[in-house]
This record gives sequence, structure tokens and C-alpha cells, in this order.
Amino acid sequence: MSIVRALYILLFGAFAVSSQAQSAVEIRVNLEGYPSNMPKKALILSKGALDNPILILKNDKGVTLKEYKCPPHEKSWHPFSHYYIADFSDFQKAGKYYFELEEGEIVSQFFNIGAYPKWQEDVIGFIRTQRCGFNPYTKEFCHQRDGLSFFGKRLDSTRIDATGGWHDAGDQLKYLITSSNTTARLLMAYQMKPSSFNNEFDARGLQGANELPDVLDEAMWGLEWILKLHPSPDELYHQVADDRDHRGFKLPHEENADYGWGPNSFRPVYYATGKPQGLSKYKSQATGIANLAGRSSATLALGYQVFSQFKEYEVFAQACLKAAQELYNMGKQQEGYQQGNSYGSPYRYEENTWADDMEWAAACLYKISKEEKFLKDARAYSKIIGTWSWMERDSTSHYEMYPFVNMGHYALWQVGDSTDKKEMSRYYEHNLENVKKRAEENPYGVGHLFIWCSNNLAAAVATQAMLYEEMTGSTKYRFLMQNHVNWLLGLNPWSSSMITEIPENADTPVDVHMPFWKIFKKPIKGSLVDGPLWSSIHDKMLGITLSEPDEYAHLQPKNIKYMDDWADYSTNEPTLDGSAELLLILTHLSSEQN
Repeated sequence: MSIVRALYILLFGAFAVSSQAQSAVEIRVNLEGYPSNMPKKALILSKGALDNPILILKNDKGVTLKEYKCPPHEKSWHPFSHYYIADFSDFQKAGKYYFELEEGEIVSQFFNIGAYPKWQEDVIGFIRTQRCGFNPYTKEFCHQRDGLSFFGKRLDSTRIDATGGWHDAGDQLKYLITSSNTTARLLMAYQMKPSSFNNEFDARGLQGANELPDVLDEAMWGLEWILKLHPSPDELYHQVADDRDHRGFKLPHEENADYGWGPNSFRPVYYATGKPQGLSKYKSQATGIANLAGRSSATLALGYQVFSQFKEYEVFAQACLKAAQELYNMGKQQEGYQQGNSYGSPYRYEENTWADDMEWAAACLYKISKEEKFLKDARAYSKIIGTWSWMERDSTSHYEMYPFVNMGHYALWQVGDSTDKKEMSRYYEHNLENVKKRAEENPYGVGHLFIWCSNNLAAAVATQAMLYEEMTGSTKYRFLMQNHVNWLLGLNPWSSSMITEIPENADTPVDVHMPFWKIFKKPIKGSLVDGPLWSSIHDKMLGITLSEPDEYAHLQPKNIKYMDDWADYSTNEPTLDGSAELLLILTHLSSEQN
């Protein structure tokens, strides 16, 4: 049982446990609550039919404010047979509230109405703890011998400097696939609302303000690593280390993995060849490098856009722009995709799209240069990728269509003419309609896929719906946006948030697959965990045996599973880019919108 959940039950036992634990009827709400102007829903879950149930809205003093009829939803998810939905979107007054089921003595947990706290800062804080090279959480240097190149233009085992970057998840690998997207999200979040970010940490990630908002300190950490992976105009490396890293939980500076040169020593750095790779049994697939080159180019171009605004970072901004142009050229020359590499296990990042990344880069470079060739390319790449997205499908391979939001379409919408804008918003709309159709099939109103890293997909739906609203002015997908945010914040079968320590004083992931938790028993706030999996996938994952009885066993649906247990790396491992996926939507919801 998670610590927070246990604490909650102790504090509010008489109020909540009598109605919630093991009960035949429960109420689900977003554990934080709802921005004033956003759609609001609560759910009644019941193991038997209820006769026209009514939820009574009360303030934190117990004063009745309003009653809401709760019509049934046609579909149900085991273990509850009946679901009833209360739509209280009309109630917008800021404050703290709870629901009570009429004549049932069943109450919900408290929730707020109003803007969300600035949780984007906590997400940045988690990303900061993932730093490699110098880790500000441990205050220790790690992985100083990254690394030795393989498959590159230089002889195998040639020393190159790939220090820096971020550890990817609970392990300590480093991927350009995810780090490029993470860096871009940091930069985009700043561009979206520059006044929303604090300045409390320095460039090393240590406490102490400097001349940059913390979000840009972190973005610069990512940009500097990308620049290292591109040491000359026609070179690009894409991964440091591989799954030989998976040797139990260890602190980064106490690396015990041995890649052939002893523990805590050199690690392989993989060159992006555009061809299948692997140093052992398992080989990746590849047809080119345009996914990595394009996305890195877009990220560096965003870096130029942001850092060129600061006079003292002009040289750095120019270096970003030069590298962005070089990588774009590399992507054009080697269209196709490069995947992640594995060594001893079958799991790897299986990205197989690339036109979205080249579209993103071309649009960003056009925004800077105004050269028509980039706009022409962006349009051409946009037509190649079109509506192709995981949102169109019922299942995909692991990270098959990554990033999970096509930021190329949004970037082209920003710089294109009226025809471009209409076309790009149509692509987004097409995808959101597909998600909406699936969402209508379940009482929670979510339509993302329950594949590995499903929470990443839920955040992506919310983000794309948010961007669609900006692109069109239409609010027709606000309910879809909020439903997926609700899911991540506890309006789900387990009544648990999917973000560590967020919301405060609620049930959140604690026993996560992360060395800092396992070794220090100290949670780190602000990380999104992988999320629930379809049972058909979860039951086949290798090497998962829970360390203790499942605290959610009585709530587990038959079709999907979520475990708050460090031994389950498939559903509760915090990830770098998954957490970064939250940045735009949390930044958006931290201020009241019209």
C-alpha cells in the first residue's frame, strides 16, 4: 500500500473508508479537481443497479450547494457493473468541495475548482534528477567515461565525448530518441508561457537562481548533449549504453554494468547509420536517420529561437542554429528511421515514422530563415505523414509512432498560410475524432491505447486537444482534454493519480521502479509513471513478480492492469519523456483560461 494512500485512510478513515474501501458503491473524481471553465464530471461506480442516483455537491463546510442527476453509462468495466455520470460543468465557483450520494452515506474525496498549481515546476524538478554527468540530486559525478563509439565513421571503440544528457527512466541509458523530444517540450513550454516559470536553480541544477528560468537551464542541458552527439557536420550518435545496464537498482555514480571494460567504466555510443544495429542477439530495424536528425534539428532550431533572445547566449544560439541546419541536411539525405538498440532483451524503442520530424524541423527553420525551400519541404513532409498516428489505430508497437503528438503539424500551422492552417487543424481533428469514438465506449471518457507507456498517450491526447483549440478557437474537444487529465489525476479505476506526489495529499504512485526510491525510500515529485496496460500484454511481460500483494486487487478491471509496486517495471516506472509530455498541458492548466 502506498504511503500516501495509507496516510489518507488514517486521516480521513471515518469520512471515507466506511464508504470507499471494498464497498459496492464508490465515487470517482479528479483528485485535484477542475479548472473553473473546463468540463467537470464525477462517476458513481456500483456493483448493482441504482435507482436514479443523485450526487449532492457540498462545500468543505458541508453546506449543500447543488444536486446533480446521474444518468447511467451504457458500458461498464469490471469489477463494477454499473456506472453513472454526473456532469457539473455549469458549476464554476472556485473553492473546495466534495460529493455525497443522496441517501447512501457515500462521499467522494475532496476536490478543488480553480487553476491547477504550477506543477510544471515539479516536472522540471524530476527531469533535473535524471541528469547524467553531474547529478544534482546525488551531487555526484557519474558516467564520466561515456563513451566509445560503435558503427560510426571512426573505428569501433574510439573515444568520443557523450557525457551529459539525462538517464531515460529507472535505468541509466541515454537515448536521443526521447531526449530530443524532452528538450523540445521544455523549450515549447517556455515559449507558450514564459512568465510561468521560476528561477531557483542554476545551470548545474543546484539550488540558487541564475540568469535563466529553471526550464531553460534544463533545456540547455539537453541542447548541449545533442550538440555533443553531433560532433561534425555529417555525424550523429543516438544512444549511450544498452540493456546490459539492467543489473538491479544502483546509484548513477555507482554504475555496476560491465560493457567489457569493467564496471563503472566506458559505455558504448551508437552511431546513427540508418541501418539495423545491435551488438548481440537482438537487432533494431532502420531505413534511415530522418526521425532522429529531423527531431534534433527541430529541437536545436527551437533552442535558437529561445536563446537568441538572451544577449549573453548569442554564441550558443548560433551554434544551435548551425547544427540544426546540418542535421536537417543529414535527414534529407537519409530519409527513414533509426530505432533504439537492445542487447539481451527484446524490448526497444520501435519508432518507424520520420516525416513528422522532418516537417517539424523544416517549419522551425522556415520560421527563422523565411527561406521558401523550408516551407515547401514542410508542406511536402506534412502530406507524407498526414493523419498517420497511433490515434488512428487500436494498437501499436512500443513507441512505433513517436512522438505521440505530431508537433510538425503544429509548427507548420504556426508559420503556414490559411490553407496550411486549415489542413493542419484537419489532421489533428481527424485524430481526435478517432480518440473520441473510443472514448465514448467507456465511462471514464478516455480513448487512448493501453499499450506500454499508456499514460504518455493520455497526456498526448490532452496536449493535442489543447493545441487544436489554439489552432481553431473551437472548444469542442475540451471534454476530451479534461477527461484524459482526469484519468491521470485519479478519475480512474484505482482512484490513484499517475504522477508522483501530485496532487499533494492524495493517492499517488510511491513504490515506483526507480533507484532513488528503492535505495533512499524518498519519493521524487513530478514524474509520470508508465501507466496501465492491457491485461493481454501485462500478463506476457517478462520478469514481473510483485514484491507484495496488490493493493488495488479489488479494483483491477479484467481488461487492464496497474500496479504500484517497484517490481512492475511495465506500469509504474517514471520516464523522462513521459513526464515531459505533461509540460504543455500542465502549464496551460496552471492559469485560468477563457
